Amino acid sequence: MLTSCLKYMSWDFCFVLSVAMASGTALIYDEEMTTHKLLWSDPVCDIEVPERLSSSYEQLKCYHLVERCVHVPAREGSEEEILLVHSSEHLEVAKSTQTMNEEELKKVSGNYDAFFFHPNTYRCARLAVGATLQLVDAVMSGIVCNGMALVRPPGHHSQRNAANGFCLFNNVAIAAEYAKLKYGLQRILIVDWDVHHGQGTQYIFEEDPSVLYFSWHRYEHQEFWPSLKESDYDAVGLGKGKGFNINLPWNKVGMENSDYLAAFFHVLLPVAFEFDPELVIVSSGYDSGIGDPEGRMNATPEVFAHLTHFLMQLANGKLCVILEGGYHLKSLSESVCMTVKTLLGDPVPQITGEMAPCLSAVESIQNVRAAHKPYWKWLMYEDTSFLQNLSTKSHLLPKADPNPSTEHEAKISSNNETVKVKRFLELHMKNILFPVPPIKTATTIDFKDSAHLHPGSVHLVKEMDKTELKALVSGFYTDLVKEEKTLISLGSVLAVLEKILKKEVCNGIAVSPTAASVAVALRHSVQFGFQRVLCIFVGDMQIIPNTEDGKILMIHICEKEQSGKTSSKHCISLNWKEDAKGNDFFSAVLGVILPVAYSYQPNLTIIAVGPNRSLGISGISLLFALLQGLAESRIFAVIEDTEINLMQSVAKALAGTSTPHFGVFVPPTQEKVNKIKILRDQFQQEWKMLQCSVKDGIPRN
Repeated sequence: MLTSCLKYMSWDFCFVLSVAMASGTALIYDEEMTTHKLLWSDPVCDIEVPERLSSSYEQLKCYHLVERCVHVPAREGSEEEILLVHSSEHLEVAKSTQTMNEEELKKVSGNYDAFFFHPNTYRCARLAVGATLQLVDAVMSGIVCNGMALVRPPGHHSQRNAANGFCLFNNVAIAAEYAKLKYGLQRILIVDWDVHHGQGTQYIFEEDPSVLYFSWHRYEHQEFWPSLKESDYDAVGLGKGKGFNINLPWNKVGMENSDYLAAFFHVLLPVAFEFDPELVIVSSGYDSGIGDPEGRMNATPEVFAHLTHFLMQLANGKLCVILEGGYHLKSLSESVCMTVKTLLGDPVPQITGEMAPCLSAVESIQNVRAAHKPYWKWLMYEDTSFLQNLSTKSHLLPKADPNPSTEHEAKISSNNETVKVKRFLELHMKNILFPVPPIKTATTIDFKDSAHLHPGSVHLVKEMDKTELKALVSGFYTDLVKEEKTLISLGSVLAVLEKILKKEVCNGIAVSPTAASVAVALRHSVQFGFQRVLCIFVGDMQIIPNTEDGKILMIHICEKEQSGKTSSKHCISLNWKEDAKGNDFFSAVLGVILPVAYSYQPNLTIIAVGPNRSLGISGISLLFALLQGLAESRIFAVIEDTEINLMQSVAKALAGTSTPHFGVFVPPTQEKVNKIKILRDQFQQEWKMLQCSVKDGIPRN
């Protein structure tokens, strides 16, 4: 069926591109897709404007991101490709609109819910399909690591035989079927973070276990469009597809960054790592962002950088982001830029807002976990139960009958709100954006013989001058430096740390045979002016730093509980021995470490690997990969073990040259699940991102 598809991809172009750039981020944009536009007055459809594409592309140019991307040309999707998902009847109706006049277009548009045709709509929709498939080809053939396609019309509401919700052809669904057939993929993850439920995608794959579909969406107990019972949490798929359809309904507006992150920590990421996709496709709607008139949510653009960063750790980094909705032009364009910056490997901006999910979000998360417990091993021993009496049900109000005067007033109010959000975002982006350090990773270790690292990806720095080092130690650290070998290793540790603290590099790696070096690094960071330093220590830790003032948060991962040592708010002990059959550490990272770390919001992260470590290389690599979303990606690795495979894996994770291998997913034992629950119960009031059920505590209102 797909033999004709090859002719649409310029393989001469691909070969040259792959030789010139073995890695990178693709960007696909074709101005012709802006010719699809509404020709008559329709208050439902008038927000779907061509400027959604053009303003996003202009903002990418403003941030100099376009020039950093690999440009892949769009093409028309073939009829053969469209028929992978849609009926021939639907295709013929779409084709017939090319020669219609305005009255005829208006009449045929009226056959569908919230859709409009223009004489060029069919051509634009084929370009949207083809651009999406071009991105899949570029990623799957190794020309680029990842990429984004800016397309119109969007696709996720489109069904087999019907246009719906601004969507004519289901771009993402066609891409999944295309990738399965052309590349033999058996596991594809579709993440739909648009504020509307992508019911079209759900209907297409609800019986298909090869596609895991995750959607969060404004729902409000079926009051919000598309107002379907099957958009609720209990729609888990049908037949063989049971468990592979995940709906997370938002039952109130105003969801914030912390709510979206909680959904990733406690639902999506655990399922995704267990599913182990070969390709991730994002239905990337930004109407879930602040200021959008459809979504009415409060998530700011940088949250999409964090979500993108997490998804980049799956499928060996094979990630295709496809534009869906987004109707506040400033919010949309800034969010697109945050996504593309992250795809390019830039440091992730600090997340803003209170790090505590709201009560309604936690209720939805709890119900999703309960609904999917029968289908996923990571939930096997979790104590989950359904909530029936949701806090938001009493807040539902009957809808008032519209009248012209109130509609006019509402439009004025909406316009005022749009301007207000635009001004807020202009200031907000100035506050969160920062100069990217010229060097990604610094070290005193020579990696020149490592075939796994690209030349220049790790910058070699000189050790600190011995005279300067002795003066520094005698002035501040004599109580910590008792041995000569500690003093010697500090020359390497402090040389790299200074580069990170001065923001000359993003991150760094040093070798030190003693835990005292880590204690010095922590104190030195605080004295330099860093007020929140997160330290993850793996292995035996002889020196426990002072954490009482809250400037240091210590998470100690070791095999056995140390006598006389109890966990406290800023010094948490996690007893964990990685399973010999594979990596069961996913549950600890996503269930405890990541939620605590995001609650703390450090401005520096230090990960130390000491003697007698209880984690293998895959578990340690997972820590480095996921924690890079924090502290503007400032992360310092101090490693006692000079095992070359460990050093290379850490260096790869820090330099971003490739996604490290995290090993085979193994579900945690009941004993380990209980350990996570004990820590969650103990610390959820201090570190609120731990909350994933209502009985866990009192979330944000």
